[in-house]
Amino acid sequence: MSDMTSDMMDTVDIAEAPREARRKTEKTEFMVYFAIIFLATLPLATLTWLLSAIRSRSFTDKGPMARAWSQARIITPMIFSA
Repeated sequence: MSDMTSDMMDTVDIAEAPREARRKTEKTEFMVYFAIIFLATLPLATLTWLLSAIRSRSFTDKGPMARAWSQARIITPMIFSA
Protein backbone atom coordinates (compact mmCIF):
# COMPACT_ATOMS: atom_id res chain seq x y z
CA MET A 1 0.00 0.00 0.00
CA SER A 2 1.46 3.35 -0.99
CA ASP A 3 1.10 6.76 0.63
CA MET A 4 -0.84 8.96 -1.82
CA THR A 5 -0.93 12.09 0.35
CA SER A 6 2.62 13.11 -0.54
CA ASP A 7 1.91 12.65 -4.26
CA MET A 8 -1.15 14.92 -4.11
CA MET A 9 0.96 18.01 -3.50
CA ASP A 10 3.18 17.21 -6.45
CA THR A 11 0.11 16.86 -8.67
CA VAL A 12 -1.15 20.30 -7.62
CA ASP A 13 2.24 21.88 -8.33
CA ILE A 14 2.40 20.25 -11.75
CA ALA A 15 -1.09 21.52 -12.57
CA GLU A 16 -0.15 25.08 -11.60
CA ALA A 17 3.05 25.16 -13.67
CA PRO A 18 1.40 25.41 -17.13
CA ARG A 19 -0.96 28.15 -15.90
CA GLU A 20 1.94 30.24 -14.56
CA ALA A 21 3.96 29.67 -17.74
CA ARG A 22 0.96 30.72 -19.84
CA ARG A 23 0.52 33.92 -17.80
CA LYS A 24 4.19 34.75 -18.21
CA THR A 25 3.95 34.12 -21.95
CA GLU A 26 0.84 36.29 -22.25
CA LYS A 27 2.50 39.08 -20.29
CA THR A 28 5.59 38.91 -22.49
CA GLU A 29 3.46 38.94 -25.62
CA PHE A 30 1.47 41.92 -24.29
CA MET A 31 4.68 43.85 -23.59
CA VAL A 32 6.04 43.10 -27.08
CA TYR A 33 2.83 44.35 -28.70
CA PHE A 34 2.81 47.37 -26.38
CA ALA A 35 6.39 48.27 -27.38
CA ILE A 36 5.62 47.94 -31.10
CA ILE A 37 2.49 50.07 -30.82
CA PHE A 38 4.28 52.63 -28.65
CA LEU A 39 7.06 53.01 -31.22
CA ALA A 40 4.52 53.20 -34.04
CA THR A 41 2.48 55.95 -32.35
CA LEU A 42 5.47 58.01 -31.25
CA PRO A 43 6.00 59.92 -34.55
CA LEU A 44 2.33 60.85 -34.86
CA ALA A 45 2.16 61.80 -31.18
CA THR A 46 5.19 64.04 -31.66
CA LEU A 47 3.58 65.71 -34.65
CA THR A 48 0.26 66.31 -32.90
CA TRP A 49 2.05 67.59 -29.78
CA LEU A 50 4.12 69.99 -31.90
CA LEU A 51 1.08 71.29 -33.77
CA SER A 52 -0.81 71.70 -30.50
CA ALA A 53 2.13 73.51 -28.91
CA ILE A 54 2.43 75.88 -31.88
CA ARG A 55 -1.31 76.53 -31.89
CA SER A 56 -1.57 77.20 -28.15
CA ARG A 57 1.93 78.73 -27.83
CA SER A 58 2.49 76.61 -24.75
CA PHE A 59 4.57 73.51 -24.09
CA THR A 60 2.74 72.65 -20.87
CA ASP A 61 0.48 69.98 -22.40
CA LYS A 62 1.33 66.29 -22.31
CA GLY A 63 4.53 65.64 -24.20
CA PRO A 64 4.90 63.27 -27.13
CA MET A 65 6.09 60.38 -24.94
CA ALA A 66 3.03 60.66 -22.67
CA ARG A 67 0.72 60.88 -25.68
CA ALA A 68 2.26 57.80 -27.33
CA TRP A 69 2.17 55.91 -24.02
CA SER A 70 -1.55 56.67 -23.57
CA GLN A 71 -2.33 55.57 -27.12
CA ALA A 72 -0.42 52.31 -26.62
CA ARG A 73 -2.29 51.73 -23.32
CA ILE A 74 -5.59 52.16 -25.17
CA ILE A 75 -4.80 50.16 -28.34
CA THR A 76 -2.95 47.14 -26.92
CA PRO A 77 -5.77 45.82 -24.70
CA MET A 78 -8.15 46.18 -27.67
CA ILE A 79 -5.98 43.74 -29.62
CA PHE A 80 -5.94 41.22 -26.79
CA SER A 81 -9.67 41.43 -26.13
CA ALA A 82 -10.53 40.70 -29.79
